[in-house]
Amino acid sequence: MNHLKDITVLVLGLGESGLAMARWCARCGAAVRVWDSREFPPNSATLTEAVPAAQWVRGALTDEAFAGVKLVLKSPGLSPFDSAIAGPLKRAADSGVPVQGELELFAHALGELNAERGYAPKVLAITGTNGKTTTTAMTAMLIARAGKRVAVAGNIGPTMLQTLADALDLEPAPQAVTVDANATAGADTDVELEDIADLVAFDGALANDAEQTSETPSEDSDSPVILAAPEPAAPVFEHLPEVWVLELSSFQLDEAKDFEPSAAAVLNITQDHLDWHGSMAHYIAAKARVFGKQAVMVINRDDALVEQLVPAPEVIKGGKGKRAVTLERMVVRFGVSPPQRPGDFGLVEENGMTWLVRARELDETLKRGFGGLGGRGGRGAAAREAEELLIQRLMPSDALRVRGHHNAANALAALALATAIGCPLAPMLHGLREYSGEPHRVQFIASLEGVDAFDDSKGTNVGATVAALNGLGADRAPAKLVVILGGDGKGQDFAPLAEAVQRHARAVALIGRDAERIEQALESTGVSMQRHASLEAATRWCFERARAGDAVLLSPACASLDMFRNYAHRAEVFVAEVHAVIADHGGVAA
Repeated sequence: MNHLKDITVLVLGLGESGLAMARWCARCGAAVRVWDSREFPPNSATLTEAVPAAQWVRGALTDEAFAGVKLVLKSPGLSPFDSAIAGPLKRAADSGVPVQGELELFAHALGELNAERGYAPKVLAITGTNGKTTTTAMTAMLIARAGKRVAVAGNIGPTMLQTLADALDLEPAPQAVTVDANATAGADTDVELEDIADLVAFDGALANDAEQTSETPSEDSDSPVILAAPEPAAPVFEHLPEVWVLELSSFQLDEAKDFEPSAAAVLNITQDHLDWHGSMAHYIAAKARVFGKQAVMVINRDDALVEQLVPAPEVIKGGKGKRAVTLERMVVRFGVSPPQRPGDFGLVEENGMTWLVRARELDETLKRGFGGLGGRGGRGAAAREAEELLIQRLMPSDALRVRGHHNAANALAALALATAIGCPLAPMLHGLREYSGEPHRVQFIASLEGVDAFDDSKGTNVGATVAALNGLGADRAPAKLVVILGGDGKGQDFAPLAEAVQRHARAVALIGRDAERIEQALESTGVSMQRHASLEAATRWCFERARAGDAVLLSPACASLDMFRNYAHRAEVFVAEVHAVIADHGGVAA
């Protein structure tokens, strides 16, 4: 791309993102320089093969490494507070050298592709402390079911830039489609009313449609009907995605300044990665960057920290004789409570069944039944607003293959994102019933005598485990959970676990480095606890304590490296022991 041609870039860190940035910059004509603190970076051989002209900088990062550099690209794994890079980065920034990351580079690439080739995809971005991967996978699947070509990239891979590069390598020169004006006159007559409603943007589009319709001459009018000329057709692409769904971590968002997605969601915010960001305020600020300046904001109304990200309306004073104008961001909310505003998503209990629902605004003729805008007597605005909602049932929550209220919330967030860019509901709801979940995220493993086992080894922080306890616990009630907690807590406060454990747990097995700290945090709950030297022993103890209808849940709230290679290895050990317990009882995994 033009802004990279013939400049020298310095890539800091050669993880997957660093490698993708180096390859992209070389592809665009930049001279690439790479620094990594490790003696043998994991992708060094790949870099040598893909970018043989890349210059290596080894050892301590000094100001010499920045000589002639016009752009610094920092890998997301490197904290800006890391003493190895903090000083040199500040001096580079002070001298006018921009410091960016892969997300910023990706945003620039899309902008330049739009200018050069007319490529203007929709971009959906998803962040949050927990639930990112599940919601990203759900969203991508829904968009594919809606008939769109979709790419998933970001936090857990593949990288954004390499995915884009691979698509460009396959893409022939774009060809514009010739549109027959006569053919377009009736092209939309087969569209169903329900699909049209789904394609209408949430924020006042229905009113705009009404205004436009009122300006159209009626059949009885003598005025000639003027047919607008068809808009020029957009370029047609065969391999470039129509929609990008990006899972973004706070690390990736930290350097983003010009990222402008079509719609973005913050699923939740709990304490995490404070060692990287330096403070909770910096962590929240990084998450907030996902919205850019104009994206539709998909907000979890049940999370107070997320709700605080919605900016106050901005009042623009009018000129002489003109009224002031109030500008508000377009916001769509979701949550496990009933929706309160038109366009929002939520859960509603009806006759003992939980439904995924969307709130729609009542037809004007129905509103008059409530006494018009004045409502019933002196009822308040909130009450009138609630009265004027039509609750559209989408599907029973039991139809989801993934269990727990937290997964229902993830599904609602995915629906909110997809409908924000005009995807119709009907095919997406069919697809949502088939989504079976991601590995190690409250994943059903097997059942023994009415006791189900679930693997949530990806629950590596307190917030994730609280979500799993509340979600699966509500789903199993009045039965209980027998939970395995523990590992390397990374300095977290375990106190937030207490309420969920007290409400949903029958017993708690403790493992790992921080077992004692967790035990102290849960002492007041009165729930039975026992420490174990191994995950295998903890798993067997849990099955001994569980009753028919209960669930055994591995959701450690901790990192795994004190006992395992990674969270996936921890899951492997748990799953193997679950099957061993079932075999010992003469059963077969169900």
